[in-house]
Amino acid sequence: MTGTRLSDCIFCQIVEDAEPASFVFKDELVSVFLDIRPVTPGHLLVIPHEHVTHTHDLADGVANAVFTAARRFARLLRSSAAVQADGVNLFVADAAAAGQEVFHAHLHVIPRFAGDGFEVSAGAWRLPPPTREQLDVIAADLRRLAED
Repeated sequence: MTGTRLSDCIFCQIVEDAEPASFVFKDELVSVFLDIRPVTPGHLLVIPHEHVTHTHDLADGVANAVFTAARRFARLLRSSAAVQADGVNLFVADAAAAGQEVFHAHLHVIPRFAGDGFEVSAGAWRLPPPTREQLDVIAADLRRLAED
């Protein structure tokens, strides 16, 4: 395996087999293993082998490998006799403010079941939506940045 590793990063240690994990997939770029604090049974983590803190800093090929693995296992969680998920959420938390606890890029693949109690909620969804003008200002700024 190639790429940068940090000796104090639990995910880097897992990639190096210095810490245990229940792997479901491992290749030269990514590993997929069961989360030790699952939201629901079958909750998976997809991690790049190279230590990168945020998913937006991944090289495109590695980001594609992460998302490809997540899509593959999202499908398999629905057909697995051991899990039989009704649906799947893909979740990324980049930065502490977003809920990131392990500062190594990773993608959660969370199996969903009717009545599982897991919900995605935001206080802002109870407020009036932004105006079209407010949305257009943000869109224009992002388009400008994307052109640079």
